[in-house]
Amino acid sequence: MKVHFITSAGDQVDATGEAGESLLRVAQAAGMPLEGTCEGQMACSTCHVVVEKEWFDRLPEASEEEEDMLDLAAGVRRTSRLSCQIVLDEELDGLTITIPAESHDMSR
Repeated sequence: MKVHFITSAGDQVDATGEAGESLLRVAQAAGMPLEGTCEGQMACSTCHVVVEKEWFDRLPEASEEEEDMLDLAAGVRRTSRLSCQIVLDEELDGLTITIPAESHDMSR
């Protein structure tokens, strides 16, 4: 399935993922600057993304733990999520995500 990433510079990067794969892994494979320091354990907010409004309501609600981690992320918006907590499925084919300007992958 397709995922569209909008970079902080406004460029669109298209990527492909498989059902059951986390959005974080797809983003990293596409070269997006999402560090994912905790490797999806919800112990950081380095994989914060902004989901486009038309896609946000299609996602399962964020858990309380995810909301707590988002409180620590820079540039949070109403449609912010942790990409490690978004699991791709057929309903998310064409998902559009914006990478916040504050995102930096310090491991690169």
